Amino acid sequence: MQKTRRTIWVAVSMLAAFISLTANAEKSANSQFEALLDAHWNEQLAQNPTFATSLGVRDYDQQLSDPSLDSYQQGIASAQQFYQQLKAIDPAQLSEAHQVNHALLKLDLEDTIAGAEHGGKYMLITNRGGPHMNLTQLPSRLPFFKQADYESYLARLNAVPEYMDKATARIRTGLQAGWVQPCITMQGYEDSISAHLPESVNDSVFLAPFKQKPNVIDQATFDAFKATAQATVSSKVLPAFRKFESFYLKEYAPKCRSQVGTDSMPGGKAYYDYRVKRYTTTEQTANDIHKIGLSEVTRIKAEMMDVIKQAEFDGSFEEWLVYLRDNPDFYPKTAEERMQVAATISKRMDGLLPKLFGKLPRMPYGLKEIPLDIAEKTTTAYYNRPAGDGTRAGFYFVNTTLLNTRPLYQLEALSLHEAVPGHHLQIALAQELDLPNFRRYGGQTVFVEGWGLYAERLGLEVGFYQTPYTNFGRLSYEMWRACRLVVDTGIHSKGWSRQQAIDYMAENSGLSMNNITSEVDRYISWPGQALAYKTGELKIRELRARAESALGNQFDIRAFHDKVLENGAIPLSLLERIIDAWIKEQVSRLS
Repeated sequence: MQKTRRTIWVAVSMLAAFISLTANAEKSANSQFEALLDAHWNEQLAQNPTFATSLGVRDYDQQLSDPSLDSYQQGIASAQQFYQQLKAIDPAQLSEAHQVNHALLKLDLEDTIAGAEHGGKYMLITNRGGPHMNLTQLPSRLPFFKQADYESYLARLNAVPEYMDKATARIRTGLQAGWVQPCITMQGYEDSISAHLPESVNDSVFLAPFKQKPNVIDQATFDAFKATAQATVSSKVLPAFRKFESFYLKEYAPKCRSQVGTDSMPGGKAYYDYRVKRYTTTEQTANDIHKIGLSEVTRIKAEMMDVIKQAEFDGSFEEWLVYLRDNPDFYPKTAEERMQVAATISKRMDGLLPKLFGKLPRMPYGLKEIPLDIAEKTTTAYYNRPAGDGTRAGFYFVNTTLLNTRPLYQLEALSLHEAVPGHHLQIALAQELDLPNFRRYGGQTVFVEGWGLYAERLGLEVGFYQTPYTNFGRLSYEMWRACRLVVDTGIHSKGWSRQQAIDYMAENSGLSMNNITSEVDRYISWPGQALAYKTGELKIRELRARAESALGNQFDIRAFHDKVLENGAIPLSLLERIIDAWIKEQVSRLS
C-alpha cells in the first residue's frame, strides 16, 4: 500500500512539475512575444512620425517620415530581423490569443519583405497621390491645441525640402528602372502641385492652422508662430513644391509609359500576382477572380433589370442608364444640398444601429467636404479614421464638385459604406478593442473594404432603398465593385486597354462617365487594391449564409456581426475559422 502511495505521489509530483514547467514556458514565450510586439510597434511609429502623432505618441512630433530608398531598405532589413526573431518563438508555447497575434504578425512581415522584390517601391506617385499630397494633408490631420503643437508643426515645415528631395530621388531611381505611371492616367497631374503654389503665401494651405488661435496661447506668441510659418512656407515649402513641379514636368511626365498594364514594366507580371495575393489574402489567381467578377456582373445585372421593371420604365437597360445620367432631377443643385442629404442619411442610420449590432464604438464621426484642391481628381467620398488619442473624431468626406456627375440616388449606399455601419463603425470599433496596436490600427484591406460593401447591403434590412431609384443606386454600387474584379484583372493580366475597361463599366454599371473614367484610372495606378471589396464582401455573405442555415430562426444578427468585428481587420481564412467555430458553439449551446 505504502509503495502504491509513493508511486502515486511521485506521479502527482511529476505531473505538477510538468504543469509548472509548461506554465512557465508559456509565460516565458508570451513575455518574449509581447516584447517583440512592442519593439515592432515602436519601430513602426519611428518610421511614421505623423502617424505616431495622430495616435497621441509625441516622441516624433517634430519629424516627417523619411521617404528615401535607403530608409525603405533599412525598414526591410528591420522587418527581416523581426521575422527571424518571430520564427524563434514557438507558437505552440503561446496563449491562444497570442497564437493568433503571432500568425498575423508573421503575415504582415512576410508581405512587407515580399514587397521589396518588386518595383512598386518606387511608385510614390499615383494619379491621385504623391509626396506633396502627403504634406498638404498635415494641417487637417495634426493636432493644434497647445504651444508645443505649433512648435512641432514649424519644425516639420522646415523639414519639407529634405522630404521632397528624398522622395524625388526615389522616384527618379524608379524612372531609371522603368517604373513609371502611364501617360493617359496622369494628364493634368501637375495641377495637384500648382494648386499649392498661391501668389500670396497667406493663401497657402500650410497657413491654415493659423486662422484660429487656441485660448491657451497668448496673442503675441501666436503672432510670432504665424510670422515664422509665413517665412518658412515662403522660403522653404513653396520652393520645394516648385522644384517638384519642375521634376514632374521635365523628367517624369516625358518618360510616362504608353501601356496601362503592370506587365508593361520590368517584372510587372510578378508584381501584379503579389498585389492580388496581398489585397485578397487568398490563393486565387487573377484568372479565378476575373471569372468570379463575370459571374457577379451577370447576377447583379438580372437584379437591376427587375428594379427597372419596378420603376415602370419603358426602354432598354442602356436607355435607362442614359435616362439616369442625363436627368437633372437626380442630381444636387448645390454642394450644401449634397452634404445635407448625406448628413440626413447618416443620422437616420445612427438610430438603427442597435438593431444590427450589440457593440458600438464610443468615438463619433462627422461629415466634411473633400478639400477643393484635390476634389476633382479624387473619388466620390472617403473616410478618415479617428485619432488614436481621442482628440479627433472619424470623418466621412463627401465630394461636392462636379455635381452633375454625382446622383443623389446613390448617396444611401455611399453613406452606409463610408460612415455607419461601414468604415467608421468597423474602424473606430477596432481601435477600441483590447488587441495589440498593429491590429487595432492596421489590418487587411480585404476585410475593411469587404465590410464596407457588406454594410451597404445592410440598409435593405433596416428600411433604406425604398424607391426603385435608390435601390438601383445600391445595385449600381455593387455592380461597380463586381466590375472591378473584371476590369482590374483585365487591365493587368489580360492586356485590356483603358478604353476597353471604360466601355465595360459604362455598359454594365450605373455610374456617371466621369466616375467611370476616374475609377479606371485609379485601377491602372493602384493595381490590385480594387479586388478587395467584392472578394471580402462575398466571403462575409457566405459566412452569414452558413450561420443562418445552421442556426435557423435562432440566428442572431447582432451576435453574428459582433463576432465578425471583434478581431479587427483579419485575413479571410482566419475570419472563416472564427465564424465556423462560433457556429459550432452556437449549435451546441442551442441543442
